[in-house]
Amino acid sequence: MVTRDVGNGPVLGTPDDFPDRPKRGGRLVVHIVIGVLVAIIAGGWGWVMWSMTSGSAEAPAQVVSFEVDRPDRAEITFEVYRPEGRAVVCRIRALDVQHAEVGSKEVRIPPETGTKQITESLDTSGQATSVHIQYCNLV
Repeated sequence: MVTRDVGNGPVLGTPDDFPDRPKRGGRLVVHIVIGVLVAIIAGGWGWVMWSMTSGSAEAPAQVVSFEVDRPDRAEITFEVYRPEGRAVVCRIRALDVQHAEVGSKEVRIPPETGTKQITESLDTSGQATSVHIQYCNLV
């Protein structure tokens, strides 16, 4: 039996105290795998950020009012700003009480400069409770 002086070494021993324990190897492989995963994640995140900024430019738009007076029709009045010489395509959507789309329409606005107020009506497949602008993109 080996007795140890508690104050002279590690409490749990050293690797030499356990000759039957296998040597630790393969750390390089683990580090390479982690590095590759980090590179893939960083590349994917970079691609997502790049694709979001390089898409079509948005035109500022806001809803002025909407009216839903019939179960098969909705009307929206909105303003959109267009820079000089650029046309705009806006998609408007009508939603029901459960936020399901019951109607949609793309509206093309010709190229002029400045803010334009537009009133559009759209057919719906059910009673709409709200109408909003999904997007307005410059073309």
